[in-house]
Amino acid sequence: MWTSLKAPTLAEMEAMAHDEFERLPKRFRDLCEGLIIRVDDFPTEEVIDEMECDSEFELLGLFQGTGLPHQSHDDIARLPNMIWLYRRPILDYWAEHEETLGHIVRHVLVHEIGHHFGLSDDDMEAIEAQAN
Repeated sequence: MWTSLKAPTLAEMEAMAHDEFERLPKRFRDLCEGLIIRVDDFPTEEVIDEMECDSEFELLGLFQGTGLPHQSHDDIARLPNMIWLYRRPILDYWAEHEETLGHIVRHVLVHEIGHHFGLSDDDMEAIEAQAN
C-alpha cells in the first residue's frame, strides 16, 4: 500500500482547495465573490522577505489584496484578491501532525479568507466547524 502513495501535485492540491472552499457555508462563500485561490510550491523570495520568514517552509498560505474592511466604493480598479496556499510547507506540516491533509488545507484556506474579512480567530474557528 505505501509504495503507491504520493504527494498531491500542484493541480491536485488546487482542486482540493476548491473542494474544501465549496464545503464552507454558502453565505460565507457568497461574500468571497471574485476571490482567486492559487497553489504554488513555495512563497516567492519577495514574500518571504516581506513576511520576515526564517524559512520558505514557515508560511502555509497568504492573502494578497485589499481586505473587505479596507475597501471603498471610491477605490480605483485594482488586482483581484488572492489566496495563496503553499504546497510544500503544507505537506511538511502534514507529515509532522496527525491531521488529514484536507483538514489542513481547509484550515489554511479559512484562515487566509479570514484575513480578507478581518475576522477574529474565534470567527474563523466557527466557520471551519460549520464545514465539517
